[in-house]
Amino acid sequence: MGSTEQAEQWQPVVPIPAAPIFVWPPKPLGVLWFFGWKQFWPGGAMWLAAAWLCWRYATPDLASMERFEPGWIATIWLRNAGLITLLAGGLHWWLYRRRGQGTVTKFNERWPGESTRFMFGHQLWDNLFWTFVSGVTVSTGFEAVSWWMFANGHAPFRDFAGNWLYLIVLTVFAFVWGNLHFSLTHRLLHVGKLYDWAHAVHHRNSNPGPWSGISMHPIEHEVYMSSPVLLWFIPSHPVLVLTLLFLNLLSPALTHAGFERVWLGHVERGRPSFLSGDYFHQLHHRYFDCNYGNTLTPIDQLLGTYHDGTPEAHAVMRERQRTGRT
Repeated sequence: MGSTEQAEQWQPVVPIPAAPIFVWPPKPLGVLWFFGWKQFWPGGAMWLAAAWLCWRYATPDLASMERFEPGWIATIWLRNAGLITLLAGGLHWWLYRRRGQGTVTKFNERWPGESTRFMFGHQLWDNLFWTFVSGVTVSTGFEAVSWWMFANGHAPFRDFAGNWLYLIVLTVFAFVWGNLHFSLTHRLLHVGKLYDWAHAVHHRNSNPGPWSGISMHPIEHEVYMSSPVLLWFIPSHPVLVLTLLFLNLLSPALTHAGFERVWLGHVERGRPSFLSGDYFHQLHHRYFDCNYGNTLTPIDQLLGTYHDGTPEAHAVMRERQRTGRT
């Protein structure tokens, strides 16, 4: 079967299920699946591993970061810029430049391109500008402050030796907090002038690609990337801070890829593939007034803005918009 035929037949699987932890009656096995699989495998484990490797091999020694100095801050900025280039750049090259799998599993069959609503008149150049000038810089700023605080004893440090059980529990909490922080701050960014001044930049991307993930106004970056601040006041390990930073900086390249699944080679030859884009969030970019959080938090169920991809959910959203309810 050729990729064109597959693209014509492909449809996202709906309804998009809510996490079992938010389903009534309770499903104990589903809750264990939520924390043990959905939350940590493979995504959570991947970001934890990336954070540990970068902390171990690509981060200056804490002793050298007791003072803010351009040298070590620039080193971190270049490392972060390199990581986002490898991930978002690699996805963009394969999916959008080479179009290696055509439109197979692509949410929107249109291809991003030129438009007057984007800076420089083109979506890619607009996304690159906001990603590097603001996104990488703000993320590096939060990271630099974190390392300075650890180096000077202003943030309580806990090593795994003798604290492994505590840090495992804190790791679970950090992932839950990261998802909750995104859901709450994202809903906030849709309110009044915060949307007009800041979040509207990200929402230019109604048909997002990998570089759209952190294409945001600096005000939004300051809000969106602030989740590690909580760990400045809780005894923790720098790897957990870096994990939260990477979840904010790097994972959006995958969730905004615009394709549900990415093949590592020709689709027709049965090459390996992995899940990429998030259809739940794709619906938010398309319709704005739904799916403010993610399926790992209950904010949209509580607000009545959960769009599970079905015609019935779409009709409910349109009725809510018609009557002016939020």
